[in-house]
Amino acid sequence: MSDRTIPSTESQLTDSQLAAALLGAIENHVLPLTRQGVAAGNKIFGAALLRKSDGSVVLAETNNETENPLWHGEVHLLKRYREVAGLPPPEQLIFLSTHEPCSMCLSAITWAGFDNFFDFFTHEDSRDSFAIPHDLKILKEVFTLDPGGYRRQNAYWTARSVAEVIDGADAAAQPALRARVKAIHDEYAALSDSYQDGKAGNAIPLR
Repeated sequence: MSDRTIPSTESQLTDSQLAAALLGAIENHVLPLTRQGVAAGNKIFGAALLRKSDGSVVLAETNNETENPLWHGEVHLLKRYREVAGLPPPEQLIFLSTHEPCSMCLSAITWAGFDNFFDFFTHEDSRDSFAIPHDLKILKEVFTLDPGGYRRQNAYWTARSVAEVIDGADAAAQPALRARVKAIHDEYAALSDSYQDGKAGNAIPLR
């Protein structure tokens, strides 16, 4: 069993607890919003904030590029986070992104003061499984970075994938966690098909 916790003295979560909390946030909070967002013509990306103390969800959002092309899932979440009074400060929160954040969202997470983020899908997944190559293309064209070229542990934050967290979970818990991962993958594949089928008619600059 792993006792590894996320990089915060306030966190009491083991990887088993953290994995369950992250998957639950996607299943019960992000995906319902994303279904609505895709139906309105938006991409499949979403994000959530969870308490480091117990893994409970504070706020969730999804992509809203049909309103503003800057409202990626992560940036839209940060916008809403600043609009809602009484939420915990960034140092008490886990930042979850369904897909590895693009360069804009990486910067936004940094400027907003978060010391961590967790992602479910990778940049390569966005390109290869969801036909959205812009994250990797911008990193290459603007910053000359190849896939994986930015530092996932740096002076501002530490990034971990949900897959890595599950690898650190108790062995007995991993089969059930991986079954949930498979179900989430399947739902995002269906949502991606819906987005791709309808994206020609929307006004998002980088579809």
